[in-house]
Amino acid sequence: MRNIHVRVLRVYLDPECSMKPEFRLSRQAFTSLLRILHQERDHGWGQNLEILMFTYWLAHGLSYKVTADTFDIPKTTVLRAIHKTAKAIREARSRVIHFPPPHSLEEVGQGFARLARHQAFNKAVGAIDGCHIRIKPPKNNRKCYYNYKGFHSIQLQAICDSEARFLDIFVGYPSSAYDTRILRNSPVYVQSLHPPPVFFILGDAGYPCMDHPITMIVPFKKSFDGPMQERFNKMHGRARCVVEHAFGQMKTHWGATFLKALEVQPALVSEVALACRFLHNIYLDNRDVLDEEDEEEQPEDEEEPDEPGLPPLDPGGRESSGNQIRDLTPLHTVLADHDYADI
Repeated sequence: MRNIHVRVLRVYLDPECSMKPEFRLSRQAFTSLLRILHQERDHGWGQNLEILMFTYWLAHGLSYKVTADTFDIPKTTVLRAIHKTAKAIREARSRVIHFPPPHSLEEVGQGFARLARHQAFNKAVGAIDGCHIRIKPPKNNRKCYYNYKGFHSIQLQAICDSEARFLDIFVGYPSSAYDTRILRNSPVYVQSLHPPPVFFILGDAGYPCMDHPITMIVPFKKSFDGPMQERFNKMHGRARCVVEHAFGQMKTHWGATFLKALEVQPALVSEVALACRFLHNIYLDNRDVLDEEDEEEQPEDEEEPDEPGLPPLDPGGRESSGNQIRDLTPLHTVLADHDYADI
């Protein structure tokens, strides 16, 4: 039954009303989400209502009770709908969050070259970084979830393309884990999923420069060996910061959820993080943008301290250094081009 007296439902049912203030998605993006999550066994309005409750709950960072009161629906129904929608998003993940197909890799590389303002980066097909997701820590092992920034969190590792679209995420490690350790346990590393041969991804100084099992190029250490390395780092930073921009966009859209500790069971935290990246890609695919008044500049994440005693490369011999790729190929191109600030 449609509770048309409920204000947020009247917004949805009126095609002339913008859904973005209430649900943080345009009507076109929401329709795309419905199409992706549609399941034959579900009745149209019932599933629509469940997804409306889920996006409203995310958009405003509400408790189950407040969401239930808003929709004039029992709390148990809201709880069930949120878990059901999160599961549906997890099952549909590969339809929205995936690595680029082979035929589009050159286009992605040109996107990174434009960001870096130099063709030396036209084989970059991803930028990797991690961010902290605030949580209410579990009663056991609270210390493991307390990060160097002074709050409890879990870690999310993400890879983005040059348009700030999420290609891969890996979430769930406690905040005491370091970026390199998370990387070495993630599927993209263990299974060598991305990038393909000849291409590379960009990481910050918290990651190792490596050629195998995945090719990752990181900036030179802060003690530059002359202006050439400083130029390279500036170009690298311009290209790599797209992943920070993606995190910033995601936090702006779902700030009510991510700028405070998530008050859900730990098992649901990972699904909420996945859902927000999933929705991020959907609104990019639909060219959905925030209104200017909603844009907020997000502070950049501080660089993590080095993990004591962690070797730069895997002691088991699985990794091989990527210094030769970084030191020779890109820098030779940079040095040969006097007008290095432009493509």
